[in-house]
Amino acid sequence: MGDTAYLMFEGRLDTAASQQAMGSLENVLATVNPTEHLVLDASKLTYISSSGLRILLMLRKRFVSFKLIEANQEIYEILEMTGFTKMMPVERSMRQMSVEGCEKIGQGGVGVVYRVNDDTIIKVFREGSDINEVRREITMAKEAFVLGMPTAISFDVVKVGSQYGLVYELLKADTLSACISKNPADIDKYARLYADVFRQLHEIRVPDNGLIPNVMQREEEAIRHIERYLDSASVDLLLNILSNIPNGDRLLHCDLQTKNAMMQGEELMLIDMGEVGFGHPVIDLGHAHSAMVALVGDYEQIIGIKPETGKDLWKRTMRYYFEGLSEAEFAHRMEQIEAVSVIRNFSWLSLSDTFPEQVIRQCQEVFKERAWNRRDYLLDVSKTFADWTLD
Repeated sequence: MGDTAYLMFEGRLDTAASQQAMGSLENVLATVNPTEHLVLDASKLTYISSSGLRILLMLRKRFVSFKLIEANQEIYEILEMTGFTKMMPVERSMRQMSVEGCEKIGQGGVGVVYRVNDDTIIKVFREGSDINEVRREITMAKEAFVLGMPTAISFDVVKVGSQYGLVYELLKADTLSACISKNPADIDKYARLYADVFRQLHEIRVPDNGLIPNVMQREEEAIRHIERYLDSASVDLLLNILSNIPNGDRLLHCDLQTKNAMMQGEELMLIDMGEVGFGHPVIDLGHAHSAMVALVGDYEQIIGIKPETGKDLWKRTMRYYFEGLSEAEFAHRMEQIEAVSVIRNFSWLSLSDTFPEQVIRQCQEVFKERAWNRRDYLLDVSKTFADWTLD
């Protein structure tokens, strides 16, 4: 495949088998350009001795790049113990899981979240996602957890058919959406918890030397990507709004809608960490507003509650988040958040280059109504972003 050669070892690669393998291997390698890359599939390898390890060393020296994939737990432990995992890329084999019969508790542009049992949920990434997307989410979850974000702990990467899955442990947790549906009289309590988790995040400063990315750069890339769906003038409008957002160093979730917040006891735990970044809190709140108030799509399917309930929750949440502000100051902040939410209403289109024509037309019509016909207002509001200073 291209300039990459693939090999597979089967069974036990002990001393006797290694001697036989070397002879066959030399015949195969004689036909391979030595500048090519080699991937060794170890999915059927059950044992490897020191003689087998020497074969790996030979292959590592012979090829510009050499990678071993699908190593089972025993093989991986041998390679790790002997230091081979530090010398070459080694990928473990992933256990297979099924979500057949499991409750679907959330769905977004990147994947679907299912409850496996009382203790476990799994996020199944969309078809076509590569392992790097999964690893990025794990990395962001760990980085955010260390900084103080209340996150569910991801502990395993699995395969669900041909798709990747990320397993989280959450003890008897339920989505915030489900809690509100079951206990509508407690909506004010949930609004305060929702506001508290936003405030908790936005008080956390992200250090310069960490792995968490700058959200502004990602937002700009997403906006430029959707020029295939919106004309250049429309894209420029979104870029102008974005350019007025001040720099910030605060921890942001960037998709904190009520299906990505799980009630575990009396505490909210966050999932779906693929968009975590740092920046100004108005970005985080604008993203959440775009889902909870201004969603483009099937509200009840995506958010899990009725639109009027979600909007009521959001208003209460913002009242608690901005507790202490005057009515005029509160109204001003809400205008700023709504202006930023317009970006998110359409930047999600960057997730795919092949949306159905019906979806594209709907977004273009909504853009005209919410953005283009209000462009002067939105640009005027965006010019006030600078007055939202961070302590």
